[in-house]
Amino acid sequence: MTTNVPPLQPIVDKVDTVDTVLSPTEERVARRGQRLSRRRLYMRRFLRNWGAVAGLVILAVLVVFAIAGPMLTPYTYTDVDFTNLASAPSTMHWFGTNGTGNDTFAQTTHGLQRSMIIGVVVSLLTTLISAFVGAAAAYLGGTAEKAILGVVHFLLVVPSFLILALISQKVGGDWKVLILVLTAFGWMLGARVVWSLSTSLREREYIQAARFMGVSSLRIVLRHLIPNIGSLLIVSFTLGVVATVQAETGLSFIGFGVKQPDVSLGALLGDGANTITSAPWLFYFPAAMLTLLTVSMALIGDGLRDALDPTSHSAGRA
Repeated sequence: MTTNVPPLQPIVDKVDTVDTVLSPTEERVARRGQRLSRRRLYMRRFLRNWGAVAGLVILAVLVVFAIAGPMLTPYTYTDVDFTNLASAPSTMHWFGTNGTGNDTFAQTTHGLQRSMIIGVVVSLLTTLISAFVGAAAAYLGGTAEKAILGVVHFLLVVPSFLILALISQKVGGDWKVLILVLTAFGWMLGARVVWSLSTSLREREYIQAARFMGVSSLRIVLRHLIPNIGSLLIVSFTLGVVATVQAETGLSFIGFGVKQPDVSLGALLGDGANTITSAPWLFYFPAAMLTLLTVSMALIGDGLRDALDPTSHSAGRA
């Protein structure tokens, strides 16, 4: 007697594989035969967070404003209009002018550019340094781990803001040097967090297998440890932009950051604070740009954190 056995391939084709950790809702979606790549899944979670989408839109508008803004005015941030000193906003000067006749609109767009560049570059450099140092300390272990953590803990208790102010004063407010200084004193806390997470990863089977196969320590750190904490590094980079912009603003506000003839949002706020009663536009426009920039990056960071975390609220609704 012959029994007709249905082919296995159609059954296998119905089994969906998802290369990530799924919430219960996503598992039901996967069973219905919808293939979800990791990138598509993260994008779906991110777009379901209205705050994150709003932050992304605000950031895009600010980037366009910073790039195209200088093209919308005949003045540059260094031009002086001696016929309009500390004049209020008008059709000639949309954001008014300061006491020396500089166009506030041109200075605000340039200051936004400068603050964005400093924030992104410093955050990127500190994220890379903290990822490598923290993962290397966790993987090496022993004396090397103690030595690296000792340096990190020592630098964490050093009054970095005071040192930043003194160094910035010595170099004359060059924004490129300011990037190096902010990077030099901004990676320690991130390295401590990366080390804490990497201590559990170093005992995983694939790490031990790579070690027994003779893979170099540098390759294991770069190819196995760091990629497995990529979600943390992405969120750390995004929120690091906010922290860097705030640090640069604080230094420039008290006169230790970017200085004339160059300008940043912090420098403009420092100048505008002295005339907030007589010429409030000098303070309000840079303050609005700074607020929108920090809020947008914070919203994007929260959205990325929720999208990359399978236990988050947005993941449950994906």
